[in-house]
This record gives sequence, structure tokens and C-alpha cells, in this order.
Amino acid sequence: MKSTFLSRSELIGFAILALIIFIALPMALDSFRLNLFGKYLTYAFVAVGLVLCWGAGGILSLGQGVFFGLGGYCMAMFLKLEASTPENTSIQSTPGIPDFMDWNQLTELPIWWQPFHSLAFSLFAVVAVPVFFAFIIGVAMFKRRVGGVYFAIITQAFAAILTILIIGQQGYTGGVNGITDLRTLLGWDIRTDEAKEVLYYVNGALLFVVLFIAQFVRKSKLGRLLIAMRDQEDRVRFSGYDVAGFKIFIFCLGAAFAGIGGAMFTLQVGFMSPTLVGIVPSIEMVIFCAVGGRLSILGAVYGALLVNWAKTSFSESFPELWLLGLGGLFIAVVMLFPNGLAGIWSQHIEPRLKALFGPRGAPKSASQSTPAE
Repeated sequence: MKSTFLSRSELIGFAILALIIFIALPMALDSFRLNLFGKYLTYAFVAVGLVLCWGAGGILSLGQGVFFGLGGYCMAMFLKLEASTPENTSIQSTPGIPDFMDWNQLTELPIWWQPFHSLAFSLFAVVAVPVFFAFIIGVAMFKRRVGGVYFAIITQAFAAILTILIIGQQGYTGGVNGITDLRTLLGWDIRTDEAKEVLYYVNGALLFVVLFIAQFVRKSKLGRLLIAMRDQEDRVRFSGYDVAGFKIFIFCLGAAFAGIGGAMFTLQVGFMSPTLVGIVPSIEMVIFCAVGGRLSILGAVYGALLVNWAKTSFSESFPELWLLGLGGLFIAVVMLFPNGLAGIWSQHIEPRLKALFGPRGAPKSASQSTPAE
């Protein structure tokens, strides 16, 4: 049977998600809460990429925060240079450079910052820089057939290395504070409530573009090969396929999705810091995917929204216990529903809905018929 791009149930799922993101949430939430959910949506980009890498390809990466952070820093560099005009920085010792560079006695803009005066280059770098680093890691690991827990640990090490590097190079990266005080995008003030609302809708639209790309990959021959590699990698290799090449590609695609999410985070929230790059945020991103369902791209979006909403709610109501509550949520979902929210829907809710609203009077199948007495 030939698979279609979107089955009926998948089409309904996409439509429900669109209604929630573009209609229900904007109508139900004030500007502050809507901006929070805009931030949550940026994490969904990473979770969708993890569905392709981990769920379909069996590649568990514990360093997706690296690519999220690289994309975010590329966008933050452009915004920071736009905010650091000689007029805005006239009180500095060296006007025209970012304030943290002036604080660290730099007297001119580093050469590798210069291209980020261009928005076109910055948008290109948001995707290209994470993909470049993912390609380097992928070639180094997959060509040597490093996988499983070893690959997960190595990607975690890369997250720790990048965090230390960013913090240590304070004069070039903003250090532990990150890049802050981002004001305008081509003269458009991104700090107002109206701007945050517009960015929320842009965020949602880009997320659906990413979802459609992920759905195309899942339904293509590449998607079937990824599942085959996940289950029987040696058999796929012996069939003549370049397993390492496919892994590198899907790993780079997940990095591109994460980079876009990081750039949108910078725009939505107004800063980028190393706290979003390291080991802890990278593991949290895997939790988003696991809670939503690592086999479902829509489930990954719901997982990112649910976990972050729970994190915010727990931290507001129980500031000393919210980590325990979040951990309990993750453990409960993994132990009781190993396929996450998507598994709850497909195994428990959808069959009951079909039983309630299915065509009445339809003949029973052979498996449903009563055995003859």
C-alpha cells in the first residue's frame, strides 16, 4: 500500500495543532503568557529534530543545546551589532562595539563579527553554522561507526566544551551573561507586546514549515531507511546503503531545526546565554521529545509545550519542589506510557473515539465476530 503524505488522522492532528497555536492560545492568554508559549514553541523545533534523529534513526544526541545555542548566538550577534551604533554607545571608551567588548578592553570589532552586520548573512549562519558543526561531529563519529550510548556521551561532552568556551571568552561572547539588551530588528522594536505577538505567529508558521519537512522525510524512502537502520543497521549496510551518510544527513537536519529554534528564541525572549547551550538544557530537550513521544513529530510539539508549561507552573507555585515535580512527570510518562503523549492518544483515546463516532451498522470484521458456539 502506497503511503500518502498525510493520512486522515495525521491531517486532523495537524489541523488541531494549528487551531491550538494560532487561535486558542492567542485568544485565551494575555501578552505575557503568550510570549511564554512563544518561547516554548522554540524548543519544539529541537524536539521535532530529535524525533527524526532519535525516534526514526536511533541516534540519541544529548547535545542538541549546542545547535540551539549556535543558531541563537548567530541571531543575537546581528541584533547586538544593530543596537551598538556609535550613537547608542557614545558613553563607551570605544563607541560602535558591543558593551561587553568595551568592558573587556577590546578596542575594535573582531573580524569574525563583521559579517553579522548583514541580516542575510545572519539568517544564513543561523542554519549553516549548526549544520557545519553537526557535519564535523557526524563525520568524526558515524564514519567510525560510533553510536548508541557512546555517541550520546560524546555529544554531551561537546555541549560542556562549548559552554566553557563561551563563558571563558567573555570579551567576544558576553561570557556567562550572554548577549543581552537586544532592541531592534532592522529598526523594528522587538521589545513591545505587539512585536512579541507578531513573533509568536512567525514562530508558529516556521514550526509548521519544519513539521512539513519532517513529515516529508518520514514518508520518503529515507524515512523507511532510517527506521531500518534503527532496527537492523548491519542488514542495511550489507544491502549496499551508506549508513554513515544517512546518519550524517539526518543529524545535520536536526541541527538545522535546532538552529532555527535558537534564532527564534533570541527574537522572542530578547537574549541568548550559555545557560541554554550546556548539558542540562540538552537533556531537557530530550525529555520534551520523550514525554511527547519520540516516534511522533506532533507529539514532540505537545511534549515541549506541556513540559515547559509544567516547569513554569511548578516553579511559580512550588519554587522549592518544582524540580521534583518535573522529574516525577517525566518518570511517570516513561514508565506508564513509554510512547509518550502520542502513545496515549493512539492506544487509548483514538480507538475509543472511533468506537463512539465510527460508522454505525458497519459489518464486523472476522477478528471482531463472535466465535460460533
